[in-house]
Amino acid sequence: MKVLIVYYSTYGNVYKMAKLVAEGVKEIKGAEPLVRRVPELIPSSVIESREDMKAGREMQKDIPLVTVDDFKAAGAIAFGTPTRFGNVSAQVKNQIDQLTSLWLAGELEGKPAGIFVSTASLHGGQETTIHTLMAPLLHLGMILVGVPYSVKELFSTQGGGSPYGPGHIAGVDSKREIDQQEAMICRAFGRRLAEVGLRLQRK
Repeated sequence: MKVLIVYYSTYGNVYKMAKLVAEGVKEIKGAEPLVRRVPELIPSSVIESREDMKAGREMQKDIPLVTVDDFKAAGAIAFGTPTRFGNVSAQVKNQIDQLTSLWLAGELEGKPAGIFVSTASLHGGQETTIHTLMAPLLHLGMILVGVPYSVKELFSTQGGGSPYGPGHIAGVDSKREIDQQEAMICRAFGRRLAEVGLRLQRK
């Protein structure tokens, strides 16, 4: 079973989270991670004027863009996004808005889905971003998957992560690396999403 991990990342932090989620997926027999990015909407001229954005783009240059067929083939899907004023990034929302044909055909109904997010600050909208992204996933008929409190790092994380999904605090300069607890929560999320997807396929 393929687990699609589709994300947007300006500076590379959400991309690094996506790779950690993929590591968790790989731990589950019968599950295969598929990491894909969504198209950029920021003009190239803006990116070229910013060294931090150029570095983020370079980091992800070998990651293919997601396709409709990727969504159709996946048994489970993880969506990764930075926060934009407490909400999902325009790039990820733009991609979801293009899934109308799959919605009409019921292609995504019954598939488990979850969300991971990166913010600049501790109260920068991790939970609101996940909550607002849950609404379109429910409209698509997907089954929401979070992180249960059996993942002990949820009790001790000083960075990001909640029962709603993995989180990371990147700092105001977007340079804070993912810490050990954030990484453990990302991997646990990948394992859980894969496990739920496999269980649903067996029914």
